[in-house]
Amino acid sequence: MAEHRLIQRYHDVLRAELPAQLAEEVADGLAEANAKYLRHGLSQDDAAQAAVAEFGDARAVAEAFARSSPARRTARTLIATGPIVGGCWAFALIAGRAWDWPVPNAARLLLGVTLIASVIAVLTAAMACRYRVAQRAGSVGCTGLALIDVSAITLVATTVPSVGWLAVLAACASTARLIFVTRAAGPALAGGR
Repeated sequence: MAEHRLIQRYHDVLRAELPAQLAEEVADGLAEANAKYLRHGLSQDDAAQAAVAEFGDARAVAEAFARSSPARRTARTLIATGPIVGGCWAFALIAGRAWDWPVPNAARLLLGVTLIASVIAVLTAAMACRYRVAQRAGSVGCTGLALIDVSAITLVATTVPSVGWLAVLAACASTARLIFVTRAAGPALAGGR
């Protein structure tokens, strides 16, 4: 039997807003609710309306999934911990007189641009009202921050004449964030496919 037009429209909104697996899970539940109302003797139109009413507005359902998105949670954790990691690096770079290090200006510029773009992406993911936006922005932000952490650790290890305890602390903070991003990346970012 073909889906009722209300159920089909609901499903279309879900497919447009959510990853296929989530959209199908919600659509399956909606179809079951519709079938339940049909078994209770409601007409096809009344059963479809009752099922849609039970589930709520499709866009509201998609927004609820976006608010609880693993990518959004990961982004919020990165926002909360970012100032700590950044502060560790700021102290280490100032104490180590980083402006005297033999790092090309192009590398400094590239790191700065990557940092700004990553922060914007993480902020976008943390505030996104759409699931796919949170997933994509979270993926970009996590990747950018991981690149920055790896680059910072590598630069300190290979170019700094004498690594002080502040640089070691900053490298440890970056390593902790790398571990978090690596562990969170699977569940947080895989939902967007």
